Amino acid sequence: MPRLAQVFASRDRAYFQLFDEAGQNLLLASDLLDRMLRNYPDSKGLAHEILICEHEGDRITHDIIDRLNHTFVTPIDREDILALASALDDIVDYTEEVADYLGLYKIEAPMDQAIKLAHVLLSASRQVAEAIPRLSGFHDISNYTVEVNRLENEGDRITREAVASLFDNGIDPMVVIRWKDLFERLEAAIDATERVANILEGIVIKNS
Repeated sequence: MPRLAQVFASRDRAYFQLFDEAGQNLLLASDLLDRMLRNYPDSKGLAHEILICEHEGDRITHDIIDRLNHTFVTPIDREDILALASALDDIVDYTEEVADYLGLYKIEAPMDQAIKLAHVLLSASRQVAEAIPRLSGFHDISNYTVEVNRLENEGDRITREAVASLFDNGIDPMVVIRWKDLFERLEAAIDATERVANILEGIVIKNS
């Protein structure tokens, strides 16, 4: 006999559809940032497209919360829906902040570590976006979560090296502050992908 959660899941696909939308949106945002940093400064215009993704992420989060406020029975626990929606939105928010800071701080050329971190973020976002569609059937996603965890560790390593390099090369203190902010936002975005992966894994385990 199917579990009660699976019965409810089959009756309300809207949450899963919204999560799928959020996954594709964050993947697009991270892809745009990856392209922006690889081709900077010629690619400055991509910041506006990333801002559009941020607005779309806000719209999806609002739709999820609005649906929660108007439905009594949900396919998965309400706290899990809120946690997942928030963590997915965080990825896009941090991604947009990086793009915005590049302009605000008048960055002339990206550091190599920033390009590497943006690519790590893109890879982790792809894993998240591919894992999300499996949520509706509560299928095993451990191969995705393991890879996201590996990428998060790689991001931590690159960030440590990047920050250390800022203090090793006698760079102007204001430049150090600006790049430290950028590295921290990139790391936060990558950390948010791991948070999403952990939430997804928890939901699957709880409902399997």
